[in-house]
Amino acid sequence: MDIALRLDGKHVLLTGVTGFVGEALLQLVLDEVPGLRLTLLVRPKGTTSAEARIAALLKKPIFSELVERAGGVEALMASRVTALEGDLADVPPLPDDLDALVHCAGDVSFDPPVDEGFRTNVVGTRDLLGRMAEAGGATATAHYVHISTAYVAGRRRGVVEEGPVTHGADLEAELAWGLAQRQSVEHRSRTAAVLEKERRKAEKAHSRAGLLTAARATEEARKEWVKRELVRLGTERARSLGWTDCYTFTKALGERVVEEHAKRRPCSIVRPSIIESALVRPHPGWIEGFKMAEPLILAYGRGELPEFPAAADTIVDIVPVDHVVAAIVAVLAHPPEIGAPAYFHVSSGYRNPLTFRNLYNNVRQYFDKHPFIASERGAVRLPDWRFPGAQTVERLLSTSERAHKVADYVIGHAPRGDRTRDLARKLDQQGRRLEFLRRYLDLYREYAQAELRYDDGHTLALFQALSAEDQVRFAFDTAVVDWAVYLQDIHCPAVTAPIRKLDERRLASKRPDRSKLKALVPTTGEGASTEPGRRSNIAAYFDMDGTLLSSNVIEGFLWLRLQELSGLDRLAQLGRVASKVPSMVQAERRDRSDFLRTVYREYAGARLDELEAIVDGHLTTHVLTRLSPDAVRRIREHRKAGHRTVLITGAVSPLTRPLAPLFDDIEAAELAVDDRGRCTGHLARSPLVGESRAAWIEDHAREHGIDLAASFAYADSHSDLPLLATVGNPVAVRPDVSLFRHARRSHWTIVDWASPDTAARPLNPALETLA
Repeated sequence: MDIALRLDGKHVLLTGVTGFVGEALLQLVLDEVPGLRLTLLVRPKGTTSAEARIAALLKKPIFSELVERAGGVEALMASRVTALEGDLADVPPLPDDLDALVHCAGDVSFDPPVDEGFRTNVVGTRDLLGRMAEAGGATATAHYVHISTAYVAGRRRGVVEEGPVTHGADLEAELAWGLAQRQSVEHRSRTAAVLEKERRKAEKAHSRAGLLTAARATEEARKEWVKRELVRLGTERARSLGWTDCYTFTKALGERVVEEHAKRRPCSIVRPSIIESALVRPHPGWIEGFKMAEPLILAYGRGELPEFPAAADTIVDIVPVDHVVAAIVAVLAHPPEIGAPAYFHVSSGYRNPLTFRNLYNNVRQYFDKHPFIASERGAVRLPDWRFPGAQTVERLLSTSERAHKVADYVIGHAPRGDRTRDLARKLDQQGRRLEFLRRYLDLYREYAQAELRYDDGHTLALFQALSAEDQVRFAFDTAVVDWAVYLQDIHCPAVTAPIRKLDERRLASKRPDRSKLKALVPTTGEGASTEPGRRSNIAAYFDMDGTLLSSNVIEGFLWLRLQELSGLDRLAQLGRVASKVPSMVQAERRDRSDFLRTVYREYAGARLDELEAIVDGHLTTHVLTRLSPDAVRRIREHRKAGHRTVLITGAVSPLTRPLAPLFDDIEAAELAVDDRGRCTGHLARSPLVGESRAAWIEDHAREHGIDLAASFAYADSHSDLPLLATVGNPVAVRPDVSLFRHARRSHWTIVDWASPDTAARPLNPALETLA
């Protein structure tokens, strides 16, 4: 009897239809089994109901012909598809008239946190089967089809038969252990040893920005530690028991749950190997998301995968997704006897093996013909794989990781500048590449060394029992796959197409930073004002040294002090400051407040009114010529847009006098004076640095009715991270390496405002006039 007739009038529940396999399965049964009625278990997502998610799924291109034939999505759902809202974490009561249930949902990550893997792949399966038993009616004895993985066989070698996996793992003991690990690891993450280690690292990296910033970074690091530890525990426990990873471990224990259920009800277990893009339907190359092989194929095509820890003759067992779902439908239409599950391997390695050498050769040939283009450098140079063995690959990677760590330390302590940022960007790219290699080599090493062949005799017998018509409609004989055609003409073009489109858009969208920033500041329309004196509720906050001016605090001090000294006194002052530079640099790296206080002690004895007179009489031109033209344009754009412009700086207030016409408000360091008007060497109030700048901006915004979410901030230093994070439009201006990296991760705007096009200027502005 044909499959469509066997399933005609049946009511089947599917899980996991929003995933890759589930979506392909839904398309196949809707298209080829018109008499089948479906209930889909789908969890709501935010405010989107299960029914709305299914409607959105059916609007995808692969369902377009089906939807058109049915007269629209609503008509198709009304006639054949019912939504059941819920998920494996909270399985709802099931309909009592089910003839079968196909369970595709599960955690498919190779390295999930151990508790999540157990909760989804073991507890979720048990709860689903429990709901079947509770439902009564036809559902209580319905055919249960469980989608597992061929890799439940674990780390054994040789031929794996279609049957139960032999192992000694105690299901209940392992389940109790796995579910308890979250609480255990959370407790350990709060011990002094863990917290002290993470806190010290965070304070070293973020102390200049402020201790609360470091505290937030510590807590984020603690959470990451928890996640890593849960992954590590799952992986180590799995390997200690003979599995490759937590995924295959928990899937194997999930099969034990199914095997118990099969003593009373008909059950089938379908074990696909590595599922990749479709061979034929819904169309050749159809794939959703990246599966197992895609990241490796793309990395190789990018020239970023120099080697792989596989033996050239090891089989990589790939199966097209349409073969997998066709086999599932055939299994669904042929329930087994009660007593034990029927097992089916959907794999290729037993009768149509693809070795890593063959895979490499075909992928290489594809990229030789259709290379990725590395911008102006032309085609990417492809690595030559020689399959030197896992130990050699590991040694090469470890050496590269150590070299990267050293380079990162050097860049982190290098003087800031365009070259340093460019080196940091390239180093970060290399770091991401190394992280990718480490992650995937660790994950795939077990699979790349698995000398396994999955016997698919049961699956082949099922296929051969189908009618000739069904063998075409539901094709799953993997022996017919021509790997050269599949890889070079179908799979590689499909997985590289979206990346090529992204590359084209990225190259087409490259524009100068200035034009990108232009769009941030409206000069007309909402938020803009050109009326004199009128201000909107938007502000633009600017740092001074390093952002507006090519200067720093020490330079500013020397500009002022050298003007009022002459001869030997001037040389003595320069010598004294030079001798303190190393300690000042250390103070600046530890705490910027201490650094500023150290510098400003050198003003002791100076008259404040004389400092202001020096600025007005001698330094105004010098300061203004240090202003970046791009910065001045930016300030004027904000003023034209009606925004309130604010200067917030750690420089002493006399040095800000030349900039007063550009700003509505100026907040600078105020030198304390005695009753004779002489500077004491101290500040009138604590300097605004790091988090105190953010607090000042928030207070300023409250006082002036500023909408910080719509406002702007411009700064150049990692110590200004809290300031930039306070507003909705942060802009990093020629940032130091730490800020540059944070801005890139946070997708903040980064600009390189050019310094004035003038010759290098002496520390003593008086020398400029002599020149």
